[in-house]
Amino acid sequence: MEHINDFAATNWVMIVMWFFLLGMIIHSFIKASNDISPQQVVQLMSHEAGSLVLDVREDSEYQSGHIKDSIHIPLSKLKSRMTELEKYKNKNIILGCRSGSRSGRATGLLKKNGFEKVYNLRGGVLAWENDNLPMNKG
Repeated sequence: MEHINDFAATNWVMIVMWFFLLGMIIHSFIKASNDISPQQVVQLMSHEAGSLVLDVREDSEYQSGHIKDSIHIPLSKLKSRMTELEKYKNKNIILGCRSGSRSGRATGLLKKNGFEKVYNLRGGVLAWENDNLPMNKG
């Protein structure tokens, strides 16, 4: 036991870093649990009516091409337009952006506002396109 105390006393920085890294790994697993692949989105939408794909990219990005039947609210306006989504509060909401980063932030925002069935499109619209899934232009 004395050796452990000596080790901890002389290597406290390494121990703190180890616990920090462990916390980051656990956090990434928890966060990733809300990620959903493009194929899983297709399955979810075909099995549960009323699911919504919400595109949080900027206007120009959305106009260049978007997931068929998605609605568009840029991330920068999401907080002020939250009431538009109230009718989907008990439905599946799949959030997408270009690569999945902004939609990850939007997922957290919706969850903080009481939305429970919220998913982040893993890889975003880029992954959707790579899987050759339907897109609308303009």
